[in-house]
Amino acid sequence: MTDRPVALITGASRGIGLAIARKLAPTHDLLLGGRNTEALTEAAKIPGSTPWPVELTDAEALREATAKLDRLDVLVHSAGIAELGPLAEATADTWRRTLDINVIAVAELTRLTLPLLRAADGHVVLINSGAGLRANPDWGVYAASKFALRAYADVLRAEEPVRVTSIHPGRVDTDMQRGVRTQENGDYQPDQYLTADSVAKAVLAAVQADEDAHVTEIVVRPRAR
Repeated sequence: MTDRPVALITGASRGIGLAIARKLAPTHDLLLGGRNTEALTEAAKIPGSTPWPVELTDAEALREATAKLDRLDVLVHSAGIAELGPLAEATADTWRRTLDINVIAVAELTRLTLPLLRAADGHVVLINSGAGLRANPDWGVYAASKFALRAYADVLRAEEPVRVTSIHPGRVDTDMQRGVRTQENGDYQPDQYLTADSVAKAVLAAVQADEDAHVTEIVVRPRAR
């Protein structure tokens, strides 16, 4: 690490998280969080990057990993899961798994790193979803987690002296989206979706906003074609 600002990005081994890492690399040293160690090692070829292979739902592992940090300027929460289906079929395990990854892990990682973020006059970025603004059939569990994430961001912004930005993208051309479309039994149409790079540019715009500006929410939708 250098004396450049430090950004920790979860879910950085692919998709939106990886695109964000590439956008922040010219100005930040990066800690790349992820589960797939092989993909994370490949992602860490980005200049100024270090793998941060921590299981976010393992409270003890998270405490140990964050205790080793001595600086953090930007925290980007990009990790998440989407399990679709009718509420009548959503088991307690589905609810727990979704909330654990999409909400609780976010809250705990932020809590543990808040002292560093405060010291740096830092920035927390939460990759939310269109499902965090409206809920549709079969998206109940996922939407509930994203509504909770939005509420968490709103309260964090009001309580803490750090900038907090919620990003609400529409459908994005990623592996996760492929899984979503499979669950929906729908065709995958990448030309109708946002690119991960477009979402990353929105994150970069929020992070690079002037000191007098606080970008609280960004909604990004695919352009009608």
